[in-house]
Amino acid sequence: MNKKRLRPPGLRLLFKALLITFLACSPLPAPLFAATPGLSKDITFITQWLPQAQFAGYYMAADRGLYRQAGLAVKIVDGGPGRSPARWLQQGRAEFASFWLSSGIRLYDRGVKLENLAQIVQKSALMLVARKQEGILKPRDINGRRVALWGAPFNFPARLFFRKFDLQVIPVRLAGSINPFLCGAVSVTAAMWYNEYHRIINAGLNPDELTTFRFADYGLDFPEDGIYVMAAYRKKHPRVCRAFVRASLAGWQLAFDEPEQALALTMARIRKAHITSNLSQQRWMLEKMKIIMTPAAGGRRGALDPRAFARTARGLVSLGVIDRIPDFHRFHPLPESASGKQNREPKP
Repeated sequence: MNKKRLRPPGLRLLFKALLITFLACSPLPAPLFAATPGLSKDITFITQWLPQAQFAGYYMAADRGLYRQAGLAVKIVDGGPGRSPARWLQQGRAEFASFWLSSGIRLYDRGVKLENLAQIVQKSALMLVARKQEGILKPRDINGRRVALWGAPFNFPARLFFRKFDLQVIPVRLAGSINPFLCGAVSVTAAMWYNEYHRIINAGLNPDELTTFRFADYGLDFPEDGIYVMAAYRKKHPRVCRAFVRASLAGWQLAFDEPEQALALTMARIRKAHITSNLSQQRWMLEKMKIIMTPAAGGRRGALDPRAFARTARGLVSLGVIDRIPDFHRFHPLPESASGKQNREPKP
């Protein structure tokens, strides 16, 4: 017969006491930023487009509880066809929305009382792509060609590019596919460096076979994705706005520090939305997002560079899209929430 080995009850009690003391004295993981005391708010944030790594930082902020730590219960809604972030913002269906700086400036000029809370993307990823075998090596070689372009505001830099080099092109409306370029129906296509350009390469074209014209290299570096809010909401809930920006920026930092987790979250949302994509494409996108989100020397992530703002606004004025350059500090009232310091007034 096996006898159980008995342990004196005093030793068991001593062991439990030591374990409780150890756990009580062990330090907890430090939060990524200071929480906002007494803040509790349900909000909706709508992204600019369908799920992809372009928004991975927000997915990480939600998944890791950074919004909850900031006192916010955030619902992330996918933008896209039939779901305009700007319209949702104006209708009060979302407290925060993501769209391009050129869109924000144009809406502001039209009397929409919105504000740029944070400029997430600091550099333009918009470009034109052409085949070298068609003899397109320099901007002037585009003259007279069929060019696939998106509508406004995504065609603003292209229109300025054509004007700068005195080009006359045959515009073809670009829907959601690069097939017109791949099948040779157009000689040049608009593309995003982090998206369509990768699709073109994945389709079998070698980068050495392509000529690319990144608008940022031609004095048309218009920042893109920003976080927007209606002015009335920001004035009523400034702490909520600051908390959302801080948590979102912390989410982006986590996405770059832990890319595999960020990509896993992104792919899960892509599958749920029944979108065709793959891990390779999303990895490329996340890597390029890190580059275009990096601010210029001396800048801070999330702050709108006054020079970039003025450059974009001047371009829109020259196209007749807006009548005048908006007041920078009214358009971007809380730069300290993202940058920790006030930006200087841009020169007109």
